[in-house]
Amino acid sequence: MNDATEDQAAGTLSFGRPNRETGPAVADINENGHDRAVRQEIVGDMLARALAREAVAQGQDCARNADGTLACPAVEKTFRWLLEQGSSAKDMPQFLGGLVKKLTESGFPLLRVYVGQRTLHPQIAAIGYAWNRGDEAISIATRDISVINSSTYTQSPIRMLYEFGIKRIRRRLEGDDAQMDFPILTEMRDLGATDYAIFALNVGPLVRSSISITTDLRGGFSDVQLGAFEAIVPILAMVIEMLETRRLAGALLEVYLGRDPGERVMAGAIQRGEGVTIAAAVWYCDLRDFTRLSNKLPRDEVIALLNDYFDAVARPVHEKGGEILKFIGDAVLAIFPMRDDLDRDRQCRIALEAAEGALEAISELNELRASAGKRPLKVGIGLHAGSVTYGNIGAVSHDLARLDFTVIGPAVNLAARIGDLCRPLDEVLLASRAFASPCGSKLVPLGKYDLRGFDEPAEVFGLPR
Repeated sequence: MNDATEDQAAGTLSFGRPNRETGPAVADINENGHDRAVRQEIVGDMLARALAREAVAQGQDCARNADGTLACPAVEKTFRWLLEQGSSAKDMPQFLGGLVKKLTESGFPLLRVYVGQRTLHPQIAAIGYAWNRGDEAISIATRDISVINSSTYTQSPIRMLYEFGIKRIRRRLEGDDAQMDFPILTEMRDLGATDYAIFALNVGPLVRSSISITTDLRGGFSDVQLGAFEAIVPILAMVIEMLETRRLAGALLEVYLGRDPGERVMAGAIQRGEGVTIAAAVWYCDLRDFTRLSNKLPRDEVIALLNDYFDAVARPVHEKGGEILKFIGDAVLAIFPMRDDLDRDRQCRIALEAAEGALEAISELNELRASAGKRPLKVGIGLHAGSVTYGNIGAVSHDLARLDFTVIGPAVNLAARIGDLCRPLDEVLLASRAFASPCGSKLVPLGKYDLRGFDEPAEVFGLPR
């Protein structure tokens, strides 16, 4: 097939007209398993030829066979795998594991493969996925935002791709012409590598990812191997971008909604009013006197105070398996879901341990504040156990919507009202009878008290003095 015929096949294929090289016309193919395979083969041929032709246009003449296909058999087989299986991988480790397996089983001489991705996260700047020969699984490394100013990044070839628009860097690591201008190259040579290449993976103008390949084959990669691999980089970029977008969506939903709510939204729980009733230990923590503090302190100091406070109380909740659902001004609302009646007592005890951990963390924070001449923070924690409605609420107007995934119900209200009692009773933690009963002697009765919005007084329990 010549270039003109490829153009016609790629852009103006006439349905219903047979073609000597590609088989029956598309309109004649029935959707059974065999015919789907035939159709995939036709599309694969078109794309393979198009990629090979683009490689030639970029100066990689060796990437294309005389028949127009990719010249490296291992890369050609991997390209087919990308179309038929690779694009359906659930995440990056599964995809990279499959990619490496296909390449190496087909004879591509790999020592190491590394995929680096810039990401959107308040703490994480990048994620790296690595495979080394002999590994049973893909290793994952996260880099916090400080890496941007470290030599790990500033002296890396990745920076050249991200910041200077370079598409590919290749370095031979053996012989007199070895060019060791990046520290990573010395590391690779020490592992026995003879050749290194890194490619920018971009969908659109912004480069967000890269893939590097290393071999220990004597003489390094052949021009055919490297040219053919570079030809499939656009397909790799699309698949990796799709997987990163999926991962990023889940990560951001977890950051802003919480782990379980984020997973539920990703699974399709997005309709207003959609929810379930669950049993849970409800955990409510409020920072006392915050209004007065925020009125007196500079803005930046208020933000720093809140972040320190949230760090102190949220960490024990996460460590104990709780779900922080929201920060309400200076308050924290969390739940410890109960799987069944047998799990009820356990979750109440775990939620109490998280509350004690939060109080200990606040005490440690106050020691630091005292050493800096700052006033101590005071908190009140309210605990209750009961049934809550867990799902979406919010406002919908025409094509605009603002929804919140949270818990509502009397059990939530009771936990908050019990927490409000902490100030008048001069307590740091109070709990309902329903919560306290599984906790034994860890909580003691303090009497019954009227709570705003509730008809009957509630018996409350606190920590022993």
